[in-house]
Amino acid sequence: MRILILFILCFNFSCVNADEIYNLLKIPNLEIYKLKNDNKIRYLNAKADFEMGVDNNITCNKTGQNNLEDKFITVEKNLNLYNAKFLNKINLKYIVLCENLFVSEINTGGIPDVKKRTLILDINFNEKYFERMIHHEIFHMIQNSFKNNFNENEFSSLNDASFNYAECSTCSDRLNLDLYSNTNGFLTEYSKSVPSEDMAEIFSFLMTDQNKINEIIKKDEILLNKINFVKSGLMMIDENIL
Repeated sequence: MRILILFILCFNFSCVNADEIYNLLKIPNLEIYKLKNDNKIRYLNAKADFEMGVDNNITCNKTGQNNLEDKFITVEKNLNLYNAKFLNKINLKYIVLCENLFVSEINTGGIPDVKKRTLILDINFNEKYFERMIHHEIFHMIQNSFKNNFNENEFSSLNDASFNYAECSTCSDRLNLDLYSNTNGFLTEYSKSVPSEDMAEIFSFLMTDQNKINEIIKKDEILLNKINFVKSGLMMIDENIL
């Protein structure tokens, strides 16, 4: 117990080393970037390339200093939209920043891990979608923490009866993140991959462009119902999240 208390105190005062961070998060080659924030998020960055996961199938590169300083402004601005109470509810405490994140050789914007209360973010992700990607990945933390609020079968039933999602997001070629000019129930092509990605895409737009969402739902009843479904699940967690 004494060692644990010492570790916690030490972490709060920035004196832990890479080995101690690894013991906590099981991610190698990390260093502390920023600890003191109103919402109690702890930011870490990759000081060297790292591999992790099953057969080291997750890889990411170290952060360049200039890129880190530039992208951190955007990351922190968007994370500050969430208060400490909400982040605690969705089990998010640590943000790990690295460059060129891959899972089984597939580039991805982020990797959420509820058990370790960690979200890895690729700060080299396409700048056009970078802010949306942050909230998209946070939604996966939300859904994984409150599965009953976002039942995928119930959500899927809101689509046209003729539509079917893919079996998995990685086995789908529906990957484009651009907003459809004619939504017809889906904001982006990626929304059509699997229900969890569809909900995450909805949430990402709710957090970054509510005016656009309000305009779209005036002429898209299916999307209106799906957005209300996501909002209802969120309201059960925090009435002030949107």
